[in-house]
Amino acid sequence: MIGCDCDVCRSTDPRDKRFRTSIYVELDDGTRVLVDTTPDLRTQALRHDLRRVDAILLTHAHADHIMGLDDVRRFNHLSGRSMPIYGAVDTLDVVRRMFSYAFEAGASRGGGVPALDLMTVRDPFQLGTQQIVPIPIQHGPWEIFGYRIGAFAYLTDCSAIPEASLPLLHGVDVVVLDALRRRPHPTHMTLDQAIALARKLGARQTYFTHMAHELGHAATSADLPDGMALAFDGLTVDIG
Repeated sequence: MIGCDCDVCRSTDPRDKRFRTSIYVELDDGTRVLVDTTPDLRTQALRHDLRRVDAILLTHAHADHIMGLDDVRRFNHLSGRSMPIYGAVDTLDVVRRMFSYAFEAGASRGGGVPALDLMTVRDPFQLGTQQIVPIPIQHGPWEIFGYRIGAFAYLTDCSAIPEASLPLLHGVDVVVLDALRRRPHPTHMTLDQAIALARKLGARQTYFTHMAHELGHAATSADLPDGMALAFDGLTVDIG
């Protein structure tokens, strides 16, 4: 946190150095998918040597999840094509407003703006040979999307999962789940709420994400139940 001297912010544990929340998924057919484009996208891509993105899934349109979209220009250049961006209709409406310069008639295409193809989704859809299932979840008063990809589900910025969405998560093997802090928050789950939901979902492994600086990695991890862990920047998971 800017201007904070708490133990986590001063920690020398590299797992306590957190960029904004995003994941990069390599599908079985080789398709590379980015979920959310954080303000840290350029730094994250350089750190992890990301050279290819075939599609982007957006969970919602809050600034910490979309403000790196302009850096998609580099992936346009590397691939020689525009980038398909999948999301809910209200999410993509915000993208059109926030990045209006990219959609204006006559916008420069010489590397000056990202080339984005916005694809509204609500029902399951295909990326390559893989079915992608949008999962409606609650982020405080907003309905946003998590995503299920085979036996894997990504549910960030979540305060609750509607009962109607639970069947979409049946049989999931690995889950990444929002867990902001221990104190209640109006738009995110607490760690205890996330643990309870993880038990309800019954996945073999749950990783908690989107932690605030109240949750130090080592101390928090020591108290977690079996099959649950804090995620960290650079974590790699083989779903199998």
